Amino acid sequence: MLITAAGTLLSLLAGRAMAETVHGVVVFTRHGDRTTKHYGAQELTRLGTTQNFQVGSDYRSRYIEAGSPQRILNISEFNYIPSEVYASAPNQGILLNTATAFLQGLYPPLVDLNSETASQTLNNGSKSTSPLNGYQYVTLQGVSSNSPDAIWIKGDDGCPAVTSASQSFESSSEFTTRLSSTRDFYQTLYPVLQSVYDINSPDDLSYAKAYDIYDLINVARLHNASSAQDITDEQLFQLRTLADSAEFGYNFNLSQPARSIHAQTLSAAILNQLNKTVASEGQLKLSLLAGSYDAFLAFFGLAKLTDLSKNFYGLPDYASTMAFELFIPDTAGSFPAEPESDLRVRFLFRNGTEGTLDPFPLFGTGADSLPWPEFVREMKQRSIGTTEEWCAACRSSASFCAVYTNQNSVFASASPSGGMSNAVAGVVGAAVTLGAVGIVGLLAFLFVRRRRSGDDAVVVMPADERVSLRSVSTGVEKV
Repeated sequence: MLITAAGTLLSLLAGRAMAETVHGVVVFTRHGDRTTKHYGAQELTRLGTTQNFQVGSDYRSRYIEAGSPQRILNISEFNYIPSEVYASAPNQGILLNTATAFLQGLYPPLVDLNSETASQTLNNGSKSTSPLNGYQYVTLQGVSSNSPDAIWIKGDDGCPAVTSASQSFESSSEFTTRLSSTRDFYQTLYPVLQSVYDINSPDDLSYAKAYDIYDLINVARLHNASSAQDITDEQLFQLRTLADSAEFGYNFNLSQPARSIHAQTLSAAILNQLNKTVASEGQLKLSLLAGSYDAFLAFFGLAKLTDLSKNFYGLPDYASTMAFELFIPDTAGSFPAEPESDLRVRFLFRNGTEGTLDPFPLFGTGADSLPWPEFVREMKQRSIGTTEEWCAACRSSASFCAVYTNQNSVFASASPSGGMSNAVAGVVGAAVTLGAVGIVGLLAFLFVRRRRSGDDAVVVMPADERVSLRSVSTGVEKV
């Protein structure tokens, strides 16, 4: 009887899966195994590249291959089609390579997929195949750190408000208690780390560097024949647990939203990509964003995933992913005519390469999926959706924030002595100069006009040759 009941349950679950139609997915992925961050300029290792490739292959199996219950409706199974896939990563080697390896798994060389589509027959009857067995060049959008688009994946970079809020964690009782209670444990690690150039005594090791110490030892145990091999599994687990608590503390606090600004911009990016799928009626099918563990942690807190499991307080493993499925709970051959009422969104998380992609309720709702309008509303409440909002929330001095500076504040500024401030003086000086130039120009015009009183022709500068004084003085592109 138990077997029958179990079989019935499996049949119901299988039927439920078959009754769904996925229209789009947004994936956020962490890099794979890498060199240590301590020395800077970290890189993906061969293992790390393989991990990201494997994860990309697993997503291919779920969302692209024919026969999968979760296959995205009408997505190209073999040939990469640019309009169907969007991928973006910051212009950092490790994240660009992370996304590249993932995309290689998503759309591998055509010869390995379908030999018939791998080659092209020419008029003379010969066949031509792309290099590397029909390697597919999937477009990856790299984003420069000085571009306003950088905030969507790395919203904490160049954001003083995040830095300040994160550092305030070090004044908390949680931090100071752990700093004191773990001091002896960290100092016992000195023989293992004394060869590191900037670790000169046991006093250099403490909870204040929890992640850095864990990262040094974890990477050394994997790749270096060093004294780190003397670290026991129990010690490594303790180091990982302490790093978990420290990094979560730096990246999220319910009473201090500024710690999770990067999760708020990531939320906006995810919502934006899903909205593009809706607006294009399913033409955009899969979006990939490659980022860092800090955005994972901040989002876990922001989305109330920590209420579901203590595991969400911990660092995601290498090559972890979270996905947002846009689907309808029914079979369909086309995009729904009424997306507002038919579409739903499901959140899924996979820890590393060995785990499964499991669904989790978002925002404390307890529901494994949300209607599209409710998901939009919840995400907007947790999002920073414009560059102007980010500049204000971060108090950023990034060059692209200059356009949002309140220029009226210049005229309200005054020096402490009650005199005119330098900023106001500069503006007034410029105004006087422009006024003088204007008077001279007017006199010259009248003089010329008088000399040409018999000629009604007036020369006017062509519109395309006129220059905005604001664009000249600020160097800001006109919008």
